Amino acid sequence: MFEVICITFAFFFGLAVRQVGLPPLVGFLAAGFAINAFGPGLGLPEETGDILKYVSHLGVLLLLFAVGLKLRLGQIAQPQVLGGSLIHFAITTAVFSVGLALFMQLDWNTSLLLAIALSFSSTVFSAKILESKRDIGAFYGRTAIGILIVQDIIALVVLGIWGGQAPSIWALGVFAIPLLRPALHWLLDFTGHDELLVLMGMLLALVVGGMGFESVGLSSEIGALVMGLMLSTHKRAKELSEALWALKEIFLVGFFLQIGMSGLPGWHDLAFALVFALILPLKGALFFFLLILFRLRSRTAFMAAASLTAYSEFGLIVAAGVLPEWLVPLAVAVSLSFVIAAPINRIAQQVFERMEERLQRFEPSRVHRDELPTDLGNARILILGMGRTGTAAYDHLIPSCDRIVAIDADTYKVEAHREAGRNVLFADVEDAGFWRGLNVAQLEAVILAMDGVEAKECAANALRRNGFTGPIISHAMFEEHIERLKGAGATHTYLTMNQAGMGLADHAARAIDLDLSPSQALEP
Repeated sequence: MFEVICITFAFFFGLAVRQVGLPPLVGFLAAGFAINAFGPGLGLPEETGDILKYVSHLGVLLLLFAVGLKLRLGQIAQPQVLGGSLIHFAITTAVFSVGLALFMQLDWNTSLLLAIALSFSSTVFSAKILESKRDIGAFYGRTAIGILIVQDIIALVVLGIWGGQAPSIWALGVFAIPLLRPALHWLLDFTGHDELLVLMGMLLALVVGGMGFESVGLSSEIGALVMGLMLSTHKRAKELSEALWALKEIFLVGFFLQIGMSGLPGWHDLAFALVFALILPLKGALFFFLLILFRLRSRTAFMAAASLTAYSEFGLIVAAGVLPEWLVPLAVAVSLSFVIAAPINRIAQQVFERMEERLQRFEPSRVHRDELPTDLGNARILILGMGRTGTAAYDHLIPSCDRIVAIDADTYKVEAHREAGRNVLFADVEDAGFWRGLNVAQLEAVILAMDGVEAKECAANALRRNGFTGPIISHAMFEEHIERLKGAGATHTYLTMNQAGMGLADHAARAIDLDLSPSQALEP
């Protein structure tokens, strides 16, 4: 009965909110409250909460492991990450604690702990939003994830001080984990591509990172993240992340259901949550201005701040450990923040474009080194996106044309391509500032090899606005994306899987000397 009720409620609530343009996670939160209210009458077992807590914990560990696979240690040490997270934490905690003490007449210890819990941003929400937009590797996405990691470390310190949790002497062994990197890389190569790959990911995330860190008094969440970091430089890190994707998504449904099932709120709980939901935009605004102070461009600061504008599940963990009586109002506040932040993040790019002129007034005259303008030089062919598809296109064309330039939003990926001798530049194609004033007069063709259809649409529209009249070639995973790309200005589009199948058929025909009609044959 447990799985019948939970899966049914989650599916139909998720389906319902998607029809009004909200992400399914908002429906899962609503489903959690509905299960709490109606579940007992439907025969829901009493142990449902404990089961969901366990399932959600697995989902969080797998998510953080996947995030770690896409991170580099250097990005956490960036000034905008350390400075932005620490200053934001200090200001938010000070303002919230004073406000709670004065307006709610709480004692200073309770006010301080509540303020700390509300100062964090949601790692699960932000990582899921960035992952769905495929922006974890983008500069603003890496900045946001770095800030979240620093916040999570602060949360662990808070639990250690107020909750009496202290790591054992064996915790010092984590400093030796980098020595295991070569062995972990060998194990990933040795594992292969089948179900053993999934099991290896679960072993590292749940057993070594989760239980291993927990057994020495450290956070299992940080453990899963660290194990992902150990494999982030491996060439198969993306493949491992994709192999775990579906499993992680299913377990994360339990996370959102659990938040909704934290308890049915009373009027005082709802009033508390509503007040802090109204304050939520100020949390995002503070992130924006802090990132501007660290010389980030207005779009980067805005997009990072938007992804950080939600209260954190770590706040619930802190509350469960030191303020259990405040767990329900905090759970409602976290839920409301997800409901508000989810649609905003979905249209964040469009919102920024409308506010761009006003936000650019705050932009520094000298920007961060990772956000310098890009010059295409005398390139004839431009490739946007340098994953497997873009790299294959580049390598296939370079023997015939040496005037190729490629663009990618991941600075680590750009650096790797440059070391391999490819002419790859850093830029975010969804940033209007990149296109403004960009000279496309010498370009003869553009290949769109990014993952997301929204990014391809944005790039195609920007190219046409800049006066580019040549062919724009793009692949698509789904048939419904073809018309969207053509409407944005793409001239040559094809379905990736269809083209792969036709390629296989063409090779088969060549192998047995079968003549294909001109309409059937692919170009060699």
